[in-house]
Amino acid sequence: MPTTSTRVPQQERSRATQARLLEATVECLVEHGWSGTTTTVVAARAGVSRGAQLHHYPTKAALVTAAVTHLTERRAVELRTEAAALPAGPRRLDGVVDLLAAAFTGPLFVAALELWVAARTDAELRDALVPLEARVGREMHRLTVELLGVDERRPGVREAVQATLDLLRGLGVANLLSDDSTRRTALLHTWKRQLAALLTPDAGPPTPGSARPH
Repeated sequence: MPTTSTRVPQQERSRATQARLLEATVECLVEHGWSGTTTTVVAARAGVSRGAQLHHYPTKAALVTAAVTHLTERRAVELRTEAAALPAGPRRLDGVVDLLAAAFTGPLFVAALELWVAARTDAELRDALVPLEARVGREMHRLTVELLGVDERRPGVREAVQATLDLLRGLGVANLLSDDSTRRTALLHTWKRQLAALLTPDAGPPTPGSARPH
């Protein structure tokens, strides 16, 4: 019977194997697309035996959805860490939007886009991807609210946050085939000003007895 001391290294090796497979999957999706990302190619790139790959992820759909889940969670942690270094005050919103824009042009977004397109005609992938994308969408929305430090109970805030994410997603798609950085920078500059106005609490009319500005 294996002892605790032998089981721990086995668990560590198993986690390391899974991590290599997930990283290799995203790299293959970015470089070769959905059709070129086979489980055999991923296993070879990860330096993992075919048997080990099948043990952890028996199907291609299971492998790619696990990879997107893993990378999404890791990227969320990175975004929180990067946002913690941003200054407080009005300039923070600009920094948060820039961080999110970078996330929608990075390798993880490219890999996810490959899966969205493939899922249109692949029933197995679609069944695995739809609930994952719904969860990722909710988590990204919550993360954006957290990074911006806004209150969704205020009218219009939820819609402003979602519009920001939809805009960034669209700009990420536009950047896929050619460098769209100039147009993206100009659009984001305009949207940051509009977003700041949408998210700034309205002071409203002065209350009775309150001092009026001179």
